[in-house]
Amino acid sequence: MKEKEMIFGIRAVMEAVEAGKDIDKVLVKRELSGDLFMELQQLLRTYEIPLQRVPLERIDRFTRKNHQGVIAFTSAVTYQKLENIVPMLYEEGKNPFILVLDGVTDVRNFGAIARTCEVAGVHAIVIPARGSVTVNADAIKTSAGALHTIPVCREQNLKEAIIFLKNSGIKIVAATEKAAGFYTDCDFSVPAAIVMGAEDTGVATDHLRVSDELVKIPQSGNIESLNVSVAAGVLIYEVIRQRNLTPHH
Repeated sequence: MKEKEMIFGIRAVMEAVEAGKDIDKVLVKRELSGDLFMELQQLLRTYEIPLQRVPLERIDRFTRKNHQGVIAFTSAVTYQKLENIVPMLYEEGKNPFILVLDGVTDVRNFGAIARTCEVAGVHAIVIPARGSVTVNADAIKTSAGALHTIPVCREQNLKEAIIFLKNSGIKIVAATEKAAGFYTDCDFSVPAAIVMGAEDTGVATDHLRVSDELVKIPQSGNIESLNVSVAAGVLIYEVIRQRNLTPHH
């Protein structure tokens, strides 16, 4: 972790947030309290920045500087707003294609998925603010720089984000082994968002419920499931294949 990716001390972190810097998350030592800390907490809530309380040793591991028990990690990219992106796609006459990652935590998988998205022309990637990968240097490296060009939207409430997409006329297709139908039987020529689940737990039940269609990838091997980045690639290219057959004029 390079020093420039971190900001130390309560006031410095507050100033950075107020200046509109993209902050990934803030680590705060467990025992921290007081008025200034309350102010910081409120500010992070307002800007929807995740805060984690950790033992002091964990913060000391990052730096020897006087951090006052507070470290912020700046994001390597600027997160975009989903509610800005979707109307813009329609205005530009595009057929929206969004990828939603439900709790994918492996940074390399995330980078690989972003790389495929960029090559295939996916318009945006949506991730939850908590319990998910963030765009760090490793992710950017694995994505071969794709994460600098493809918009990433970090949403506080993933279910609300999915419902927003749905209300915007986008078909929600969740990839799950619980599905009855195969992905090749799904119509992707319409505006679509694919929801991919975490490597171990899959798409959350709550999110499956609000989806329009559930699809699975046929598998004949003995391994439980495909790696999420491979599965995402399979689905993304099915969308591309179908859309090339039915051009939208």
